[in-house]
Amino acid sequence: MDEARKDRTSTGPTRRPFRFGVVGESVRSGADLLATARRAEDLGYSTLILRDHFVAEPFGDQLAPMVALASAAAATSTLRVGTMVLCNDYRHPVMLAKEAATLDHLSGGRFELGLGAGWLREEYEAAGMPFDAAGVRVGRMEESLRILRGLLSGEKTSFTGEHFRIDGLTVFPRPERRPPLVVGAGSRRMLGIAGRLADTVGILPRALPDGTISEEIGERLPETIERKVGWVREAAAGRDVELSMMVTPTFGPDPRRAAAKVAVTRGWGTASTDLVLEMPSQFVGPPEHIAEQMLARRDRYGFTYYQVSDEAMDAFAPVIAHLS
Repeated sequence: MDEARKDRTSTGPTRRPFRFGVVGESVRSGADLLATARRAEDLGYSTLILRDHFVAEPFGDQLAPMVALASAAAATSTLRVGTMVLCNDYRHPVMLAKEAATLDHLSGGRFELGLGAGWLREEYEAAGMPFDAAGVRVGRMEESLRILRGLLSGEKTSFTGEHFRIDGLTVFPRPERRPPLVVGAGSRRMLGIAGRLADTVGILPRALPDGTISEEIGERLPETIERKVGWVREAAAGRDVELSMMVTPTFGPDPRRAAAKVAVTRGWGTASTDLVLEMPSQFVGPPEHIAEQMLARRDRYGFTYYQVSDEAMDAFAPVIAHLS
């Protein structure tokens, strides 16, 4: 390895090593789950992640994440398991802390708890749950995070807030080390909460009031991502917070042609090809080029944890090899 490359891949106090996760988006059965978990571990992925939805759209039917992840952890030895992300409104934080502590124990400390404020209006309505205003949902999630940090740290926890009141509870089994908390966020308030309370922050496009995720190209441009990362760092106030992003790599020998394909597929038009090439969430070209993009974006933004769909995990594995 030449000296320039060696310097770029070194890790210091502000430069974490890379790690990669697989999102089990096509898992529909126990057999699928175990095969995906074992394959991810063999390929060098750090984490198997499951989403938290009970309607088929937009990601397809899914297994219940906490139960499924316990099974995946039992079938592997080094693979971490996590959620991306649980909807806070679907579980009381005390019950979630109990489940998280148990899963962390059963997995030998390999669980990562991802939490979000909830965004899919259609799902709330299908279940007969009130889809409260964003400010209410976000406030409720912040309180849950504070409760979870206390309980999962093994502390006797009391909390009085607008949404929850906890009076001197502890959790069993007590984690040997608090499971990492992961928050996916796209708005300034959410990113600030994540910066203050989470160990890993997933940078996302904004959730919209109508219960969808923004498709605006501006949400994905470098200046927007830099601004969002800045909000996280400001709120973190010097804490070492891992930055993550879900990505869909597009492979091909010509990065520009691959970027044009993305631009057309996403409805942005071929005129947006140059924008796609610079988007922090888009990785295009052959594996070695994508690895170089990730090195450059670690330097620029600080991203070190990327997740890909299980449908791309084999094709993406050479990127891991380049960066390991």
